[in-house]
Amino acid sequence: MEKIKVMLKNRYLSAVSSIALLTIITGCAATESPQLATPSPVAESSPPPVKPNQPLTVSVNNPETATNTKIQQYLNGLTAQGSAKEDQGIWMQSGNTLLANHQGTVPLSAASITKVATSLVALQQFGPEHQFITEISTNGTIKDGVLKGDLVIEGSEDPLFVWEEAIGLGNILNKKGIKRVTGSLIIVGKFYMNFELNPLKSGELLKQALNSEIWPSEAAAQYQTLPPNTPKPQIVIDGTVKVLPARPSAVPLAKHYSLPLAELIKKMNQYSNNLMADMLADTVGGAKTVAQKAAAATGVPSAEIQLVNGSGLSDDNRISPRAACGLFIALERYLQPYNMTVADVLTVVGKDKGILSERALPKLAVVKSGTLDNVSALGGALPTQKQETVWFVIMNRGANVEAFRTQQEVLLKSFLTEWGSVQVSPPELTPNPARSSKVSRSELVL
Repeated sequence: MEKIKVMLKNRYLSAVSSIALLTIITGCAATESPQLATPSPVAESSPPPVKPNQPLTVSVNNPETATNTKIQQYLNGLTAQGSAKEDQGIWMQSGNTLLANHQGTVPLSAASITKVATSLVALQQFGPEHQFITEISTNGTIKDGVLKGDLVIEGSEDPLFVWEEAIGLGNILNKKGIKRVTGSLIIVGKFYMNFELNPLKSGELLKQALNSEIWPSEAAAQYQTLPPNTPKPQIVIDGTVKVLPARPSAVPLAKHYSLPLAELIKKMNQYSNNLMADMLADTVGGAKTVAQKAAAATGVPSAEIQLVNGSGLSDDNRISPRAACGLFIALERYLQPYNMTVADVLTVVGKDKGILSERALPKLAVVKSGTLDNVSALGGALPTQKQETVWFVIMNRGANVEAFRTQQEVLLKSFLTEWGSVQVSPPELTPNPARSSKVSRSELVL
């Protein structure tokens, strides 16, 4: 997997480790179904609008005294260690009660908290059931296992088409009777494979994946994660990979359906996958569109959400703590009509694997973290007994990111000592168990 490791490391390693990025590739095995199956329906109707959320209904000037005092003590501790108060931001609320506010309306470096904005806007635009469809067709004919003509792949910006997906697709084409293609592999549209944005390179990877005889070591390794006895595809393509601006006249052969968008977003956030986030942001219109729609969804002034990408890999991505908190709440409100919660698209501490697995965060909290150079951010929902669900955002900037993480964990646990921890997630932070059956898949076009 060295080629993918190098590509990911060079382009995106500054905000998330290469191990985490590669882990998401491995994680696809649990949901990939290489057998022929009927795809889940693709949502056609527009999702319901997101209502303006809590931040505008909460006074910014009257935080609850005891909680805000503890936050000031926390900030004083950071100051004593050399971190300036003006580089820190905090917002905490429970329902309509503001618990704490320090620079709550000041846009600060958000790092991967940006992905919450990207998640919200992508869901608004497509709906949680949306699947990205890759269409496979040919301008030739099939006889005795040979496709005399070209194999055409038309992408639709699937951000998680990886080795496992390609293997499943190859097996489907084998079922169609295709063992050899005399023509070229033609790539049309935005087809990504293994997070590679270059369509020609993605096509080369797909050509390898379709023929197990020429698998690189990383493809063979990923095959081992698939269910036992999964067939190995054998499709030899005689020609080269070509990229065309439009699909030539061709007969449909098969379709590949991605995981539903909600599950794609869950994986993206669990592993803080920057490539997926930037792909999704581009799909909905780019970073400026994400910022504008996120501000509209949360009801905060547009100046409080300033983005240059969808992943958070820039110090110019700035979100105020209030707006960031609003993003989590708006996400929760958006998902309610679908019988879903933020736990369906974000990490549940102690339940979900990912980049937060090694952190000592309160169990059952539903969170997203962010790290960039000298920035550490953390936000989400903290279930408690006395305050019920507390929505919070902590944004730290300074020399010691590891210390910030530790202090964030200590702070949240101190609040749990005061407010009481819960043993079972409340309904508003419980994932919908039906989502666990969602899969990506390929089907023949009969």
